[in-house]
Amino acid sequence: MNRQKFKAHPWHGVTIGDNAPEVVTCFIEIVPTDTVKYEVDKETGYLSIDRPQKYSNIIPALYGFIPQTYSADRVAEITNIQLNRTDIEGDNDPVDICVLTEKDITHGDIIVKARPIGGFRLLDHNKADDKLIAVLENDAIYGSFGDICDVPVMVIDRLKHYFTTYKDLPGDKSPRCILTDIYDVKTAHEVIRRSIEDYDNEYRNEK
Repeated sequence: MNRQKFKAHPWHGVTIGDNAPEVVTCFIEIVPTDTVKYEVDKETGYLSIDRPQKYSNIIPALYGFIPQTYSADRVAEITNIQLNRTDIEGDNDPVDICVLTEKDITHGDIIVKARPIGGFRLLDHNKADDKLIAVLENDAIYGSFGDICDVPVMVIDRLKHYFTTYKDLPGDKSPRCILTDIYDVKTAHEVIRRSIEDYDNEYRNEK
């Protein structure tokens, strides 16, 4: 069978790139104009509707994940160490990433190259759910940023608001997602390296 006839699975069939963690391939699921939250179906690799965006909380960047990464023991270990805990686990998903760009990109289901510059350490029901922050490679405005401290405060505040509220529902007594801290490019690279190890342990080593 000619494998070129078939679309590669965006999580397992697309490579992270030869220059990771400095430059990574990202699969973009949603963009700022989306009023529906799309998410890759893990079995088929096609975009599916996760849920409509019921409120005015819109992602202020391209949002997706890094292929061939996985958040499990090695990723969770960083959070446990930083928070002096032992009970946090990975969320068993590929590592999420936001990509900043000055360009208007009108739809997801695309692949981009980006440079991670930092990240949010996020807990979702006590599971490690890191959100890496990156810039589109060679972007005219954001492309020169080397660390998350280079990003304007207003942009960081918008991202913080989105990720600490986007899963909340009316009647919730406490927020589902808690931002514990913001980390730099060095830690972002370490999260990526560990997520590759988690992916290898979960998928490649079983073959």
